[in-house]
Amino acid sequence: MHTTNLIIAALACAALSACASAPKPSVANAHGTMKPYQVRGKWYVPKDDPHYDEVGIASWYGPQHQGRPTADGEIFDMRRPSAAHKTLPLPSIVEVRNLENGRKIRVRVNDRGPFADGRIIDLSREAADQLGFLQKGTAKVRVRYIGRADRAEVDVEARAYAEADDR
Repeated sequence: MHTTNLIIAALACAALSACASAPKPSVANAHGTMKPYQVRGKWYVPKDDPHYDEVGIASWYGPQHQGRPTADGEIFDMRRPSAAHKTLPLPSIVEVRNLENGRKIRVRVNDRGPFADGRIIDLSREAADQLGFLQKGTAKVRVRYIGRADRAEVDVEARAYAEADDR
């Protein structure tokens, strides 16, 4: 009986140590960012939509999110062009054209939002500045889905950017 208890204890320890060393799922897991989610009682269902082409209102966000993780696990930097979208894959690339002045840019979608009624995309402060609506706060835009973005490419950029900030 004493030997049986020792064997059970040894097996329990082995099982626990295996769990402790198992890799934890990343926040940036592509499958995790494609799961349906709910904000303020409304459900959103992310999907790959290669024909996404919408006209609507863009807004921008910045200081309140600076340095925080985005929905795909990247660190938000309002000084770099990026965007938030409710349902497009994360990360992905979209082309945004300001229909009020003709300017356009391509940005990386790495976050979820905007959750204000009537808005189709939220841009970083830098992206809004490049599109010429920083002071106004919103603009009528056309958003076209270009395709999925490479995750590894951002990890390299983020490391280089962090190292530059440390200097």
